[in-house]
Amino acid sequence: MLREFRLPDLGEGLTESEILNWHVSVGDIVELNQVIADVETAKAVVELPSPYAGIVAQLHEPAGTVVEVGSPIVSFEVAVPAGADTGAPEAGAGPVSAKREPTLVGYGAVPDSGGRPARRRRGQAPAADPVPASVPAVVPADSAPAATPAPTPAPVHERPRSTPPVRKLARDMGVDLTQVQGSGPGGLVVRTDVVRAASPAAETMQTSAPDAAAAAPAPPPPAGREERTAISGMRKHTAAAMVASAFTAPHATVFLTVDVTPTMELLKRLRQQPAFEGLKLSPLTLAAKAVCLGLRRFPSLNSRWDESAREIVRYNYVNLGIAAATPRGLMVPNIKDAQTLSLHGLAAAVTALAQTARDGKTPPADLTGGTISISNVGVFGVDAGTPILNPGEAGILALGAVRRQPWEYEGAIALRSVMTLSLSFDHRLVDGEQGAGFLSDVGAVLADPALALAMA
Repeated sequence: MLREFRLPDLGEGLTESEILNWHVSVGDIVELNQVIADVETAKAVVELPSPYAGIVAQLHEPAGTVVEVGSPIVSFEVAVPAGADTGAPEAGAGPVSAKREPTLVGYGAVPDSGGRPARRRRGQAPAADPVPASVPAVVPADSAPAATPAPTPAPVHERPRSTPPVRKLARDMGVDLTQVQGSGPGGLVVRTDVVRAASPAAETMQTSAPDAAAAAPAPPPPAGREERTAISGMRKHTAAAMVASAFTAPHATVFLTVDVTPTMELLKRLRQQPAFEGLKLSPLTLAAKAVCLGLRRFPSLNSRWDESAREIVRYNYVNLGIAAATPRGLMVPNIKDAQTLSLHGLAAAVTALAQTARDGKTPPADLTGGTISISNVGVFGVDAGTPILNPGEAGILALGAVRRQPWEYEGAIALRSVMTLSLSFDHRLVDGEQGAGFLSDVGAVLADPALALAMA
């Protein structure tokens, strides 16, 4: 029996995903919940398991294609259990209620429905209605009226087959899809077709002779002066989130430069302890602890503005987001209930979180539910910046680079390790006094880590 697997909803409220690569080919034997493909959503890369055990009969979409949720992506030939009824439902029987099969990710294919109409290819004429058995096939010539030739129907120009992301890309790049020959299954227009059509050579081929004679196009720019890259799902999601945040929450930013020499000395001693072996210890580790402690005195930084309910939601827990630069773009996975972790626990969580993000294996659950974030821009040699809030959060702390500079220390000038902290906050939720007080508390812990004991 042939079973069709449609792209499931991955539980993120997203409408499309891109198939990065297939782990199976046509003819392969697969087991139930075996990983068959890597799928990139707007937030992460997810391994897609098989909802059936059987043989791969067809891959409906090639790697690199953006597929809408609910579209078929693969078909399986599965064995029919002995005694199973595979015939058509009896006449007059009501429609069989479809039940979605749970898998490791989302839901699998919906069982076939007896009343589902067959899908025809675009441009194909619908099948003629069957002639009832009681109607004779031949009409006597003497009773047949004179036949008049039927008018020739006008040709129907259907819209080329493509997905919504491809149509948007075509609009952005100024490509007429009616002039593009699709290279996907069944003539589907895919991204590569649009990008190819947008090149100067393709544009010249698409221009008709009369149009070219009327107005000659400007000569194409020299090769290599421009490069176009299709916007990935993750980049699109990041852009939408940043625009929504920048134009929704009124940002305010405060800065503080502190002497973090005691922090650097403490981290050096901790690296020599067996308990911290294998963990990455950096100022980010201690800053994460300082943020959790500072929120006790200034909980407004750990809140959310609920416009629809006209309420301020204050969190009694800390899901601490850590901004991570990955090959696929910016990601901000968060550490759940960070306020309950010790310094060792935070160090282990930050180390695991960063490695998972770089490998592209961050689960979707770790990318949602954050309450406040930290961005360590110092690793790029930057001293300070104005970080943009994650949507739904009231604060984000940026750590600058640690630099050895002349600094006043105990009444004299000494060479010390200095860092600049930048805090952006939502001014609807956080007043200037609260933002400045929170940043001062974080800076005080970094300047004297022993204060963490008093604030605990």
